[in-house]
Amino acid sequence: MARSSTTPQSTKTGQDGKPQMTRAKLIDLLNEDLAREYQAIIAYVVYSQVLKGAAYMKIASELELHAKQELEHALIIAKQIDYLGGTPTVDPKPVKMSDDTKELLQFDLDNEIQTIRNYRERVTQCEQLGEFAIAELLRKLLVEEQDHEIDLATALGIDPPDPSAR
Repeated sequence: MARSSTTPQSTKTGQDGKPQMTRAKLIDLLNEDLAREYQAIIAYVVYSQVLKGAAYMKIASELELHAKQELEHALIIAKQIDYLGGTPTVDPKPVKMSDDTKELLQFDLDNEIQTIRNYRERVTQCEQLGEFAIAELLRKLLVEEQDHEIDLATALGIDPPDPSAR
């Protein structure tokens, strides 16, 4: 029997009137993260094969490695969603395409920046719920996501952007 990821508990408010984090809300947010991991897997698989030119061969092989790491991330996130009583999503976020290599790398960089922002928020949210093990797993994913950010920024010839800056 499929488990719902949204329950009435997901709309609780605290004494200050602000939405309170619940397991149901965390499941929904982790499912958004999972959809982004699926997006990254697809993008890295495709982009690693369509990048052309000697200047991009090294980053193309890095993208293949990133695809494998993103699959590991998706499995970790899906396991945590199941642990929390939810059902992992099957739908990826849309993948952007372009004939311009730099544009493809920028798409990946933008996605990594958003993923880092999300995981930083998720760590705090997990800790608020007392889900310290999930928070610790997310910290490990953050290390790899930041490595991806550095690789992509380097390939684009720019400094890694600060994901905290909005």
